Amino acid sequence: MNDTLLRTGDLRRLEGEAMARLPAGALMARAADAVADLAATMARGLPRGRAIEVLVGGGNNGGDALLAASRLQARGFAVRCRALSSEAPMAADARAVHARWRAQGGIFHDAAGLAESLAAGPALVIDGLFGIGLSRPLAGLAANLVDTVNRSGAAVLAVDVPSGLDAETGWVVGGAQGTAIRATRTLTFIADKPGLHTGQAASHTGRVEVDGLGVFAGCAVPAPAGAGHLITRAAARRLPVARRADAHKGSHGGVLVLGGAPGTRGAAWLAALAAQASGAGKVWLACPGDGASDPTYPQLMTRAFDAPLQAGETLVIGCGLGASDIALARLHDALASPAACVLDADALNLLAREPALLARWPGPPATRILTPHPLETARLLGCDTASVQADRIASAQRLAAICGAVVVLKGAGSVLAHPDGRWAINASGSPALATGGTGDVLAGLLGALLAQGYDAWTAARLGVWLHGHAGDRWHLAHPQGAGLNPLHLVDLIPAAWPVASETP
Repeated sequence: MNDTLLRTGDLRRLEGEAMARLPAGALMARAADAVADLAATMARGLPRGRAIEVLVGGGNNGGDALLAASRLQARGFAVRCRALSSEAPMAADARAVHARWRAQGGIFHDAAGLAESLAAGPALVIDGLFGIGLSRPLAGLAANLVDTVNRSGAAVLAVDVPSGLDAETGWVVGGAQGTAIRATRTLTFIADKPGLHTGQAASHTGRVEVDGLGVFAGCAVPAPAGAGHLITRAAARRLPVARRADAHKGSHGGVLVLGGAPGTRGAAWLAALAAQASGAGKVWLACPGDGASDPTYPQLMTRAFDAPLQAGETLVIGCGLGASDIALARLHDALASPAACVLDADALNLLAREPALLARWPGPPATRILTPHPLETARLLGCDTASVQADRIASAQRLAAICGAVVVLKGAGSVLAHPDGRWAINASGSPALATGGTGDVLAGLLGALLAQGYDAWTAARLGVWLHGHAGDRWHLAHPQGAGLNPLHLVDLIPAAWPVASETP
């Protein structure tokens, strides 16, 4: 279950089942050992004798952290524990850990002294304040501790989930009124969580590591029905199919890009160039008006915007399409066709304006992909952007069900949803992609994969990871993450492919 993403309800159930069959405190002991091991590694760069600051909440998350502190102390590390409350925890395992800590002479330092301690130099903080059950914004002492840690610049190891971050949605609980730990590393337990990979997660989790705590050891545990998957490099490597040695341009399909109205013609060019760079055998460009051809890119063919659609072509429609009557008419034609299709940008806005068009779309979900950003998703769902972002997974699933298509809800940690309920979150990508034109590149890339015979769900998972990985490669050479030219992104695609599987 390395790439499985579990919702809170499923995690609670699996945790309960494991606790019922294991000796009391066994899961907490395993979690504490894992935290202590990672903390010991992170503490190697600290000045000799520098105490590790351990923030202890009142639940099992705090019990994990406090027991890890005891383990670290036994290894010779100095630790300084600060608790949110002097009262014993309600949870039995955490209460037992607190009792042992005090019986062994352990103390809890004044929480107010954290700022002074962190100001003394490099530090490591173990965040054990809150776990996956948080439902209210952090306030009072908890909020003060989190803000103090965030301002300090200390290295932070978050236990299970950075305190204040919603493990389901990836948003700070309470929105602008809330706060959350900004961790350097997050060690999460039993299984990975969607909220560690989408929404605001990238600004709070740091590097995420999963420890199953032996819950699945020695037994085959199927993923729950509502589970999702994280699209990692390892997962992406399982998706490509190698090209046959006797392939020719006709073996890899044709892509027709419909878009590029005057003033936004570059969007269609980016999509077409990305389709060619991603392996499509032939690529055509059809733009409203004249001037679609450009001798700079002789590999691209052009066609009249109103020319009949050809059988077997994959359509990419919407990049710079505009909202004119002729654009709407062309969208009508595209949706009436059985062709595999990627809908992006203006095509989505037209679809939101004319939802009855969906009834004209005869193609099965295996041949069609929608690539909305949050605002376009909100228009299609008839809600506001805040509602979409509040639960990106549910929003993508709902839109996929309504449209009968695979949906790629773009953004940090893009969410993919299939009409049958499957969902996934992409692990690649960086802020470098936050610039105009990169979405057009993605649309063309996905069109090329559909043209080469990948079904929509496979094309979406492979394409979104590949697009993000190409951006990651650029970001490695430009750490500021600003200034990526979408044309350069196109050039990065061929070398960013994961290793292909053997030819079937």
